[in-house]
Amino acid sequence: MNIRKIEAKNNKRKKRICAYVRVSTTNGSQLDSLENQKVYFEKLYAEREDVDFLGVFCDRGISGSKYERPDFQTMLDACRKGQIDVIHTKSISRFARNLINVLKISRELKTLGIDIFFEEQNIHTLSNEGEVVLTVLASLAEEELQSMSGNQRWSFRRKFQKGELLINTKRFLGYDLNEKGELVINQVEAQIVRTIFYSYLEGMGTHRIAKKLNEDKVPTVTEKKWYNSTICSILKKRKIQRLFTASKILS
Repeated sequence: MNIRKIEAKNNKRKKRICAYVRVSTTNGSQLDSLENQKVYFEKLYAEREDVDFLGVFCDRGISGSKYERPDFQTMLDACRKGQIDVIHTKSISRFARNLINVLKISRELKTLGIDIFFEEQNIHTLSNEGEVVLTVLASLAEEELQSMSGNQRWSFRRKFQKGELLINTKRFLGYDLNEKGELVINQVEAQIVRTIFYSYLEGMGTHRIAKKLNEDKVPTVTEKKWYNSTICSILKKRKIQRLFTASKILS
């Protein structure tokens, strides 16, 4: 008996991806930046046969803190109609300046099975890690920025960008000063901070976090034991939180 081989059909639909870009003013350099962002995404997906690239949504001369952005709203409407699977954007700050809105939108889209990919932060909102990171960033950034005046926020951003924040890094978990006196992330210590944040947000108490770090022989900055008060200080005093938020969000 002759047996005919039947090729399996691949009925899997390609992921439908769009990009979102925004500039807050309409001056020449900003518009050039907008065009460069559009070209970047168009080239990135031009040769991709595994996805269906829907194009670039872009808003010109509109602040990221404003929720009512024409193309932004058009994009969200398309998501709600089931026309988009993934939104790709360069950074959280390009998507929206208001971190609470970022979290609100990402959670709404997550219920629809839609992923937002923030390229610079390497965050996929459909991932468990992405949800944790966004929750931390949103809560920290909004609290810090709302407590500052406009001039303080501007000064804070400028000082951070120039590495001028005066910090005793010998007692400050997560950062070092390089040979130029600029603030740089200490990747080993930064991972400890992330572990503390993730553990806390996943429901682990501060006593348990301290105990686990001691059991794992994770060093403190001062090479002493971890205590409940140490964990609370990291979670509540905002110094570490503010800098981690600034390095990811305010640039």
